[in-house]
Amino acid sequence: MNAVRRELLPGVALTCVNTDKFKTGCLSVNLLTQLCRENAAKNALIPTVLLRGCTRLPDMEKISAELDMLYGARIEPMVRKYGEIQSVGFYADFVDDRYLPEGTKQFDGVAKLVCELLLTPVTRGGLLLPDYVDSERDKLLDLIRSRINEKRSYSMSRLVELMCCGEDYAVARIGSEEEAESINYKKLTRHYRDLLASAPIEIFYCGSADTEHVEAVLKDALHNLLRGEIDYDIGTDIRMNTLEEEAREFVEEMDVSQGKLVIGWRLGDCMEEPDAAALRVFNAMYGGDVTSKLFENVREKLSLCYFASSMVDYFKGIMLVSSGIEFEKYDEAKSEIFRQLDAIRNGEFSEEELQYARRSTASNLRAGSDSPGALESFYLGQTIGGWDWSNEEYAALCEEVTREDVIAIAQSAVCDAVYFLRGEQDEEAEEE
Repeated sequence: MNAVRRELLPGVALTCVNTDKFKTGCLSVNLLTQLCRENAAKNALIPTVLLRGCTRLPDMEKISAELDMLYGARIEPMVRKYGEIQSVGFYADFVDDRYLPEGTKQFDGVAKLVCELLLTPVTRGGLLLPDYVDSERDKLLDLIRSRINEKRSYSMSRLVELMCCGEDYAVARIGSEEEAESINYKKLTRHYRDLLASAPIEIFYCGSADTEHVEAVLKDALHNLLRGEIDYDIGTDIRMNTLEEEAREFVEEMDVSQGKLVIGWRLGDCMEEPDAAALRVFNAMYGGDVTSKLFENVREKLSLCYFASSMVDYFKGIMLVSSGIEFEKYDEAKSEIFRQLDAIRNGEFSEEELQYARRSTASNLRAGSDSPGALESFYLGQTIGGWDWSNEEYAALCEEVTREDVIAIAQSAVCDAVYFLRGEQDEEAEEE
């Protein structure tokens, strides 16, 4: 499956994957903007407010009825973070035309509805409805406040906030509680109009409709899109070096029974000309797979943690290791996590380990072409990252990664910060 890329309008691009492989099609519309503390929550709120109603269908009941007419199509709000770029918009999935009565134009109806929701929200006096904005803002606040309940993801986000303090990357995908609380319908209306006028827009389609038809339908559906000066000056600041010579350590206490240890690295010099395939294979070998060094050694062999895994942000050049440990095993677990990275730096891994990391990474990438949603996520990431590979091409690159490539990445990684969430201790225990 090859992707065709077209420019529909100034600052509006279409990526189209024409295929008969799936019974369902998908369409996404994504507005890209710089992630920043002032606007992140407003951006995250926009798609949920827009889904409450448009001029033709002013409430959720009428929208639901329209979706039923479209054979049970679904439209979901999307808020994503790619490095220091925030992507907000809609994702729709629907039965492909081939499985519907002859002459049915399912894609056309879905595209029309998605663009109506985006461009013609229900308003009063030219402003978004206060009730809709307040209701969705309260839901967003509940979501922001609930993040602390999932301690693993909370600990990772805290490490990022502390390690990347002063960088846009420290901003959460859906923004902060303080910013969300300040949003009202007037502020959100102004911001919505500014975003719609200036944000680069990425549209993705996967299904059996031919590219020319998709292009024509979308151009017609977007005919009243008002654009100003497009803000192409968005991107991610990749910092090669740490702020301090020694890694910074942060400890927080909560009423928890299991400690959460998170360690952050800057990937350093290897990000000057990043090799995305080598980064993936390195991550699979270190902690991104069930046969990785962290899983096999730190968790299984030494029983130092309940879980341990690594993840790499290929856009920002940062690696995080997340682990769940008993409080008293902090020093031992931390040392062993570092030791496993040192092992890769020193080339202490077998050809079999390397081959498995290659195969696992390539297999996961090929599996990314097994559903329209996975393809949508893959190609949006490709566009934002400035890459131009299909899943198969990317997988083939991973299969060619060498021992030297993996060692070079490990050697360039520099630890920047360590975060430990532990249980609350009484004063006597601290004195001892």
